[in-house]
Amino acid sequence: MVSIIICRITYPHKGLLHWNRERAIDTVTKVKRKQGYKRGYPVALLVGFENANAVLWHVFSHVVKLHLTLELGRKRTDERVLYNFHESVVEALKPMLREGVKSIVVVAPMITTYAEDFLDHVRKHHNYLVQSNNPNRATFAKLVGSADQPAKVAQLVKTKEFRELIAETTSGEADHIVNALEKHLYSIGSDWIVLFSLKEIEEMVYNRERNDNSRMKCLLLTDKYLAEAGDKNRIHRVLQISKNREVKTRIVKAETVAGKRISQFGGIVFFVMPNK
Repeated sequence: MVSIIICRITYPHKGLLHWNRERAIDTVTKVKRKQGYKRGYPVALLVGFENANAVLWHVFSHVVKLHLTLELGRKRTDERVLYNFHESVVEALKPMLREGVKSIVVVAPMITTYAEDFLDHVRKHHNYLVQSNNPNRATFAKLVGSADQPAKVAQLVKTKEFRELIAETTSGEADHIVNALEKHLYSIGSDWIVLFSLKEIEEMVYNRERNDNSRMKCLLLTDKYLAEAGDKNRIHRVLQISKNREVKTRIVKAETVAGKRISQFGGIVFFVMPNK
């Protein structure tokens, strides 16, 4: 079953407010700057459902970026139309999920069933996405609000409810990955590889001959490790190449349970395990 968290969003006063760095999700307005901006690391996926469409957003630690808009096309009362619409949302999410971000926040206006209708569709037709024993599962959460326009999203991501929800979903996601690692850490066979140093991880990621797409690969590090790194460009490069080579990457808050465990490994860990 999907653990659904329902919160009612009360928007702050009008205007786009910039978050401070510690609270870490900047407004969409920064995307408009012509010069470089700090996108930060991926945090979650945001899906805003309205009566006639769904809008998908990438939530990074510093900005939120529009991904795409999907139109319903016809009336919601047509079951086949609604089924195809929900399928199109799932298909749009899959490439984003393969990049390693498994926290999905579903937003819909008050007194609608749009979000719940979609989650019911996922449970019924894509149950593998929410199975507790699936290492590739996603964590879904639900908010009452609106996320179809940049200004609305900019307000939404600054609310306390959104921040708390993101913290909860991303922490649960990281816990699941770390638990999968610890489960096999002391019974690692020849098919397992676990690395704890950046140099070894670079050698693994950059060596094309050692990249086997039939095996699941994960790169986890804490936000503290990234913040205190002497050469951040080096870490960003290994993160980018890892994503290009279908390595699941995740930056975890150091104060979470998963973050504390990763910190015990030195702040960064890379592991490869055979797909089941």
